[in-house]
Amino acid sequence: MNSDTYAADQAGIEKLRKADIEATLTQDPGALSTLWADDGINLQTPGAPTVGVSALKGFYEKFRSEHPEFRVLEYSPEFKDLQIVEGWAIEVIDANATFKMSAKDDPVTVQQKLVRVLKRQGDGSWKFALVTPK
Repeated sequence: MNSDTYAADQAGIEKLRKADIEATLTQDPGALSTLWADDGINLQTPGAPTVGVSALKGFYEKFRSEHPEFRVLEYSPEFKDLQIVEGWAIEVIDANATFKMSAKDDPVTVQQKLVRVLKRQGDGSWKFALVTPK
């Protein structure tokens, strides 16, 4: 990979990372679902894996309707490793977050280790292809 391609890939991945932080903080189902490739797979969801951007958007919408007071107070992922090869990237992160399920609940702080597989799209942007707990 030449240095121009690598720099473009890093910039695209950084843009995805920033969009992920913004969408996670707002919990907007539309914004969250745009982070995913059309055939993306989320292995963090309860029960069976959530596969495909339509299913992911449905999952986010259902969660919002079932937990309308849910708020993410802080989300600060720590990026531990990134490997980029031929239109794919694998990153390991510590997803640090503080949230409240409802206004009356105490804040909960979690740290989840994740592996995220990213896929370069035809337009050069990057999206999540697979997210799984490490």
